[in-house]
Amino acid sequence: MAKTLTLVDKQSRSRIVWGDAMRLAPNLAEERLQWLQGLDLVAGVDEVGRGPLAGPVVAGAVILSPRSDFRWLFHVRDSKELSPPEREELATYIWRDALAVAVGFVSHTSIDRIGIAEATRQAMLRAIGELHRRPQYLLIDALSLRACSLPHKGIIDGDARCISIASASIVAKVARDRYMESHDHRFSGYGFARNKGYATRQHLEALRRLGPCDLHRRSFNPVREMVAARDPV
Repeated sequence: MAKTLTLVDKQSRSRIVWGDAMRLAPNLAEERLQWLQGLDLVAGVDEVGRGPLAGPVVAGAVILSPRSDFRWLFHVRDSKELSPPEREELATYIWRDALAVAVGFVSHTSIDRIGIAEATRQAMLRAIGELHRRPQYLLIDALSLRACSLPHKGIIDGDARCISIASASIVAKVARDRYMESHDHRFSGYGFARNKGYATRQHLEALRRLGPCDLHRRSFNPVREMVAARDPV
């Protein structure tokens, strides 16, 4: 295992880890740029669930206080880098301590109808709309929301660079995982509690054995090919 050295940047208070490569942890630099302009209500926005073969796409939106100094902030990472217990614990802190938190769901049937890109945008807009405090500015992971009237900035790899975006990815991931786990018994045999709808080997084997269920995205291969083979035009 490669050795790592962890230091703390006194100005940004983010951890800098040297291992196989130097990597900067998410920090509050982007939020501070807006806070210094007098915009206190800055929401980070991110989505999870673009790639799975089943289930919804889910977006999170999180507004952190400019006076946030919670210790848990410096454990925040992109949700993909955290274990399920770490995500669950951090999500609890985020819901408890952030100024506002919300999630937005777009169903698998809507994904099939409008496409995953538009479904992702709609999930983000729903999450933003569910915030009980209207944000003054949005920091969004990668995407631009043309339909949104609020000023915003799309940040490439935002969930790896920006704490509020990473926080949004965590609450969205936890919400989506819980949704898939809650449907595991109804659609038994697919392992949704484990694979969350992603194309694992076990999931693909179940698809070949059982065929698609009502939670699968018909517009995604190999589900689309299976449906076409079963119901030829």
